[in-house]
Amino acid sequence: MHQLVEAINSERSKLYDRFADRLEKAFDLNRQLVSFQANKEISEYRWFKYKEGFSSNLVSYFLSKYSKKPGKILDPFAGVGTTLFTGQELGWETYGIEILPVGVFVMEARQALRRIRPKQLQSYVENFLSEIKNIEEKTTQFPHISITKDAFPEKTEIAINKFLNYCSSIDKKDLQTVLRFAAFAVLEEVSYTRKDGQYLRWDNRSKRKLNGKPFDKGKIHSFEHALKLKLSQLLDDLLPQNKTFFDTKRGNGHDQHPIKIIQGSCFEELPKIQNEFFDFIITSPPYCNRYDYTRTYALELVYLGCDADKVKNLRQQLLSCTVENKEKVEYLKEYYSSISRKSTFDNVLNTYNSSAAMREVNLVLEELNKMNKLNNSNVPRMVKNYFFELCFTISEMSRVLRSGGYCIMVNDNVQYGGEEIPVDLILSGFAETFGFKVEKIFVLPKGKGNSSQQMGNYGRTEIRKCVYVWQKR
Repeated sequence: MHQLVEAINSERSKLYDRFADRLEKAFDLNRQLVSFQANKEISEYRWFKYKEGFSSNLVSYFLSKYSKKPGKILDPFAGVGTTLFTGQELGWETYGIEILPVGVFVMEARQALRRIRPKQLQSYVENFLSEIKNIEEKTTQFPHISITKDAFPEKTEIAINKFLNYCSSIDKKDLQTVLRFAAFAVLEEVSYTRKDGQYLRWDNRSKRKLNGKPFDKGKIHSFEHALKLKLSQLLDDLLPQNKTFFDTKRGNGHDQHPIKIIQGSCFEELPKIQNEFFDFIITSPPYCNRYDYTRTYALELVYLGCDADKVKNLRQQLLSCTVENKEKVEYLKEYYSSISRKSTFDNVLNTYNSSAAMREVNLVLEELNKMNKLNNSNVPRMVKNYFFELCFTISEMSRVLRSGGYCIMVNDNVQYGGEEIPVDLILSGFAETFGFKVEKIFVLPKGKGNSSQQMGNYGRTEIRKCVYVWQKR
């Protein structure tokens, strides 16, 4: 197999040579700046841990480096809104597309917190905390699905249900949103679960029958205790002495514009946006790493009212990055035909099929699959679909970006069966076809290590973590 890979590795090597002068070690961009870690000191990001995002400092860095004045900025994979809220503080008109209800709810809660009067919230919180033991228990039941059943201690689930009953009695929408957000933010903390990459990891104290080595997540606080701490944290950050949260003229002194959140799939929402509408795009799509957002955020999704069918449908609607995703070729063909843009579909399909490096990656993965060298037989399909779908996204991002505008994308390369897949180079190749000039591919000084399983089989290798800078011609 090693000889086979060497023999057919020429197209990726050619692609590397093509972009070698654009690959630049970026000592200003460490992993902390790029990842959510740098957000820990910012109050809004301490409220709910969303590890899949990049930092607000990264957004500020690129906006100041590549733009002379504010304009319109888009994030088609908005997450919890780092691009949107940071851009807003710097005077930009901000737009975000997000399909996962978790991200949309966090953004809505942050907006509600900016509209609410701190003393009014303080009054409600103090009243609730004094009455928490007396809240009437009704028939409300936490809407579990199979992958969340028995996630909470019995007393905790009763307390959550009582709290949701209390929230439903509040007629002021922003106050209700903020209180519901406080509980939403502690669900993992008060449960038997912990987010762990591709799934929820279960504590051995749960009622579930578990395989493998027993896992103990440590002390599990009561819902009342965790909620009190979260509400106290919110109040501390919102009270007037925290000037930065309420300052309406931050960064460059421009007035802030309302944030525009578009809930839905970027595959359907991007094509609805007019040509050359945006001046800047900063985004980070899900990585091609088998991470399943619908499983790791399952508790939060059912809390927001998603039933089993909704969660299952969401998994298929998201950008393909799990082995369960089915291909979207026919769906995209039908959608583009329905909006009278069949020629766009044909052009993107041709671009994808014309990528020699992409064909090579698909061939290598198929060969590895035949030799049982992959940890899941659906990895080749996932990788193929991931790049195919991002090809559409890049085409649309180019269309909605004005000439001279910049697109900044954060993404990681991946490795399967010992073979590194150059995500940065393949996507940059697509970008050039759709009218971008690849200015830089900033490579973080320290890359990402391969998994322990792959390390044991193929040795320790470091995979590139990159930030791409594309300018629209």
